[in-house]
Amino acid sequence: MTGAVDAHTLKSWLSDGAEIALVDVREAGQFGEAHPFFAVPLPYSRFGPWLWRLVPNPSVRLVLCDDGDGVAERAAERAQVLGYRNIYILRGGAPAWGKAGYTLYAGVNVPSKTFGELVEHQRHTPHISALNLQAMREAGTDMVIVDGRTYAEYQRMSIPGGISCPNGELALRIHDIAPDPKTTIVVNCAGRTRSIIGAQTLIDFGVRNPIVALENGTQGWFLAGLELEHGASRRSPDGAPPRDRTALAARARALAQRYGVGFVTAAQADEWWHDRTRTTYFFDIRVEGEWQLAPDWAYFFQTRLEGEWPLLPGFVHAPGGQLIQATDQWVGVKGARLVLGDEELVRAPVVASWLRQLGHEAYVLEGGLPKVTPVPAQPASDLISRLDLKAPVGAPEAPIVSPRELADALSAGTAQVIDVRPSMTYRKGHIPQAIWSIRPRITTVADRRKDVVIVDDHVMVGGLAWLELFDAGFPHEKLVRLAGGFDGWRAAGLPVEATPDVPPDRDCIDFLFFTARRHDNDPEAARQYLAWETGLLAQLDEQERGVFRIPGT
Repeated sequence: MTGAVDAHTLKSWLSDGAEIALVDVREAGQFGEAHPFFAVPLPYSRFGPWLWRLVPNPSVRLVLCDDGDGVAERAAERAQVLGYRNIYILRGGAPAWGKAGYTLYAGVNVPSKTFGELVEHQRHTPHISALNLQAMREAGTDMVIVDGRTYAEYQRMSIPGGISCPNGELALRIHDIAPDPKTTIVVNCAGRTRSIIGAQTLIDFGVRNPIVALENGTQGWFLAGLELEHGASRRSPDGAPPRDRTALAARARALAQRYGVGFVTAAQADEWWHDRTRTTYFFDIRVEGEWQLAPDWAYFFQTRLEGEWPLLPGFVHAPGGQLIQATDQWVGVKGARLVLGDEELVRAPVVASWLRQLGHEAYVLEGGLPKVTPVPAQPASDLISRLDLKAPVGAPEAPIVSPRELADALSAGTAQVIDVRPSMTYRKGHIPQAIWSIRPRITTVADRRKDVVIVDDHVMVGGLAWLELFDAGFPHEKLVRLAGGFDGWRAAGLPVEATPDVPPDRDCIDFLFFTARRHDNDPEAARQYLAWETGLLAQLDEQERGVFRIPGT
């Protein structure tokens, strides 16, 4: 069933206590400019296969939001093919939400970012300015600087001397990083949220050291005129058994129970797994090196297609710190259950305590997660044909053209190249004559008189673009894939063209400029971003603020 819902009705649905998924199908740049607070992003360019991961229960109320431009209707057709039975479209899309008097939020991961600001406001998390931290460094103060972001983010830029230890690992690793309780611990991120959450994690966990969050993170450091470090490789000992593991687990359990986190057996989790009346997410929150499964999207879809949901292999990898920081990347259903697993019952309880405060019904798997043998992934091409659109299983494969053959076809004017890689990637280098497009717009630029050659850097994204044209009536023999993609073209020694201003900014709907430029030595962009973070609280209405469960709020 597909119906329509107006903004006022949807607003009431979001607090009626029943499960609901408000999925925004606009592209990343559009979503990041303005969206409802509880909307979760799933751009139409990736819609279909990724929907099952974000909204795993096909019977849940699924509300699709667009710009009032018909993309939600197209997404609803895809969702119906995938078996979703309770679909609604927000009438008029995001613009109608704003016209109804409700706030449209800029940025990404807005609930998690807002939560961080609320935690600092309510818990009075101690912080230190960049200049005061630098003075401590120069004075030789006994301290450690711990970077709570992912290791990849840390390597891009970090505070000089800092150590990478993602927030989800802090409770497990901090005593190895700072064994002396007199050592000051400074937690930083790129902005504010993970600095606050990381510092407060250690305080709540009962760590006796002096603990502070670095105010405004690496951006605050840069704005203070201080030099950042690039390419650092210091990191906490991932996978090494911590000291006093039993004592740490006891402290973690006590913390979790303080915030109402439940502990469930494998049998109970398995029962929830097969319960189609509720949505339950299963997350392995360990770091990537410990996670033993096959690539999650391929295995996730394979188990779903086969109709089998074996308990332990079905856990999706979501590093604990990032699950707190960007919950809407993994959890699409408001009111769902979340079951977290780790190996030692330290990290999962701590992360679950934060998810409870974020307003989620979070649990921890008793006994922890064992090592799991990887399962061979199903070929992506087969998944594409089975997961999306109306193309039948066994639809003909797209013809393949070599880079040299494509060059000849372009010279002869018999081929059109459509590049569906990210717009910023296209700007840096693409095949001459190639035009940039994206799935929601690709049918408006494809030339039916020519062979259409799709260039991608992700087989699933390229496949969805191919299927969009196939479903629009383009004959499959005219829809061609380039052997080796753009890398194959370049490896063949063929020319590459860069166009720094093409596509123009207004067409780059997949890119959010104001969040990206803050790390490009652009002080104004950094100030704008920090002002956005600190301004989130003032935008909240009673319903939005009421979802959080921070002590005292």
